[in-house]
Amino acid sequence: MQVALDDYVRAAGLATDLVNTAAEVWHGEDKLPDLASLAAFAELHSLPEPTRPGDLRAVHRLRVTVRDLVDHPDQARLITGATALTASIGDITLDTSPGRARWAVSLRPGATVFDALSLLCGVGILGVVQSLGAERFRACGAPTCRGAFIDTTRPGRRRYCMPGLCGNRVNVANHRARQAAAHGFGRRDV
Repeated sequence: MQVALDDYVRAAGLATDLVNTAAEVWHGEDKLPDLASLAAFAELHSLPEPTRPGDLRAVHRLRVTVRDLVDHPDQARLITGATALTASIGDITLDTSPGRARWAVSLRPGATVFDALSLLCGVGILGVVQSLGAERFRACGAPTCRGAFIDTTRPGRRRYCMPGLCGNRVNVANHRARQAAAHGFGRRDV
């Protein structure tokens, strides 16, 4: 597996997906409760298959570490934390394939799903800090959600950790409130 160091958008998206599997985001339901769910997550993101019994615990610890970085977006702290995530996991190379030179990191042989996730999360965080700034690390704007995300959109105005879920819930609630107000529901006539 090779990670292009300028492909921080994909890597930051993976970091967001990882932190949003936590039970606190899903009101008590962990989306990575067992090795099978971790295997499905790894397959979805083209990561090495988890094979060791400790892989799940290691990924859970990584999820907490990445969430802590996203929740406390001080630039120096982000750089230090993300650098620690990428330390001694792979070899940096200059990939000159399809006519364009790119710096990349190749995972060492025998790398685990934890190693791949750690490397990708670190690259995503470092890339966003360098290219977009620390203000792109945010909590979800939905009032009932405890998710977090890294905003890699061009305008930088993303508000929800999962726009299709959290954004839709907010829009539906707003629509229902407008409908209720338009029809006089909730109003008391005295």
